[in-house]
Amino acid sequence: MTTHLPGLPALEWTNGIGGFTAVADGGFQLTAAAGVDWTNDASGTEPQHRATSLAFTVHDDFQLSARVRVGHPRTTFDAGVLSLWADEDHWAKLCFEWSPHGAAMVVSVVTNQYSDDANAIDVDTEEVWLRVSKIGPAFAFHSSPDGRVWRFVRLFRLLTDKPVQAGFLAQAPLGDSATATFSDIRYVRETLAELR
Repeated sequence: MTTHLPGLPALEWTNGIGGFTAVADGGFQLTAAAGVDWTNDASGTEPQHRATSLAFTVHDDFQLSARVRVGHPRTTFDAGVLSLWADEDHWAKLCFEWSPHGAAMVVSVVTNQYSDDANAIDVDTEEVWLRVSKIGPAFAFHSSPDGRVWRFVRLFRLLTDKPVQAGFLAQAPLGDSATATFSDIRYVRETLAELR
């Protein structure tokens, strides 16, 4: 099923149709089913790829950003996510996630067979702006409190020649569900000029 949203390439689901609801001003909500996530835990526990992203295939350099909010109550690791997906061994996600300590955080995960999982910053508000950019063969993650001043999270590569899909995801690894709202979405086919 193809989804068309203003200012974005045509979007397709990566792993079965997920819960989608359009909201005002071109935004939308994604609702995660119980227990869905992407993880290739470095400690060797069972991989999990039951979450589905709403995404487009990457070609040229671009920047994709959105204001992300996740509804309460939140369960540990519930998140709204900007995602990159090539296959089960090559993917990345930038998450507005609920920590085991009951706090909101920006978390990034980069997977080349195994996942490199890193906490970035705590967030003391109900929303955060996230951005993913393609810069030649590399990708960059940034976060922002206001969508104007951006904080560098990480620069990385996905070590695959397969096509990469960039998009949006909701996850609820330990909970019954999670609903993430994506708004103020901006997509430009321009190379990011200032990494840091």
